[in-house]
Amino acid sequence: MAGNKAKDKKKKKRGGGKKKMTAEQHSAYKSVSEWVYLEQQHLTAASCVVDDFGVQKSFGRGGEKVVFELHSHSKHSDGFLSPTKLVERAHMNGVKVLALTDHDTMSGIPEAVDAARRFGMKIIPGVEISTIFSPSNFDLEEPVHILAYYSSCGPTRYEEIDKFLANIREGRYLRAKDMVLKLNKLKLPLKWEHVAKIAGNGVAPGRLHVARAMVEAGYVENLKQAFSRYLYDGGPAYSTGSEPLVEEAVQLIHETGGMAVLAHPWALKNPIPIIKKLKDAGLHGIEVYRSDGRLEAFSDLADTYGLLKLGGSDFHGRGGHSESELGSVNLPVLVLHEFLKIARPIWCGAIKDMLEIYVEDPSDSNLARITRFGQMGISKGSSALNCGKDLIDHYLPLWMTKEEIQNVDFEDIKLKLSHMSINMSAGIVPMGTK
Repeated sequence: MAGNKAKDKKKKKRGGGKKKMTAEQHSAYKSVSEWVYLEQQHLTAASCVVDDFGVQKSFGRGGEKVVFELHSHSKHSDGFLSPTKLVERAHMNGVKVLALTDHDTMSGIPEAVDAARRFGMKIIPGVEISTIFSPSNFDLEEPVHILAYYSSCGPTRYEEIDKFLANIREGRYLRAKDMVLKLNKLKLPLKWEHVAKIAGNGVAPGRLHVARAMVEAGYVENLKQAFSRYLYDGGPAYSTGSEPLVEEAVQLIHETGGMAVLAHPWALKNPIPIIKKLKDAGLHGIEVYRSDGRLEAFSDLADTYGLLKLGGSDFHGRGGHSESELGSVNLPVLVLHEFLKIARPIWCGAIKDMLEIYVEDPSDSNLARITRFGQMGISKGSSALNCGKDLIDHYLPLWMTKEEIQNVDFEDIKLKLSHMSINMSAGIVPMGTK
């Protein structure tokens, strides 16, 4: 009897508090997994188990987790890994949907998409936009970062947002140079060439690049010390760039078919007036979840203002115990469902708008806008597409459900495209390049 009781205790311990999905969670999981595995055989969620947050842990025997990573950086901004290496690492961590959100650039997306194709991963084209909150009281002015999430086609009105981001990147160059100048005045003779070399060709330097140069030059022991002594907001070597107003960024994301989410609100000095202002501007959500769990104060703010509760690791690849790993933020299945419930109609609308523009003007430049991020698996010189109808038959099933594709608007576009031929010789023009 005693032996049986011991076995029962061990069995309970191994269960770890897991419980069956509720009907609501099961329905949400089914919807989320349908989108994640559009191009794969859908697996049943009948044997799924979840933890107390409703986070899906496994499904089926030998099944995979459906992990979303919604905040990550590559070498195209201030990350340490190339987009390919970032995707490989995400795959090793079980990530199935990865948003690459480099600072003020989307130039790494095509490489990430190409790498993700090998693993059956989805890439959400994203960007983290540097902005400034500037109320009437100048003392409350502070930097704010906004995450934008787009459809597989990326932003509509591409040229407008590309110019918007380019202006911010130019400001980052001036800002980094000013930080180096301030460090020099503080008797730290850091060289601009050192910072630029760390950033890499074509990458707008940020504070992290300056901090890395300081470590390599021996002026500080580590990155944390560089920030705590010199580069923190308002610090002796801190400098601002030419960031746009935060509400302008949110409005532009709206107008170009994206989802706007406030990044790391816990870093803000005055989050409430900022969130209130951004809600009026069209903000969709705020980051609430981190690798150490949900922050209740910001969860409550999200409830107050009717915003989505999201989160991501903000992975840069710098290493160390202070950095959260890719895929380490557990987003509840109900959260993912709510995210996609809001995002998918926006993304479908953006894709439809871009296809309609191509129908009206089937030029190489308009085709390049649709295929910019290479999510059709086609490239320069490819014969994968023979007629306009293939844009839908070969591409949309990777991003949209049958019900979404069979929408009357898409059927009308499909009919018009069926009479068009496509010349892929124009190739794909990556965002942020000329």
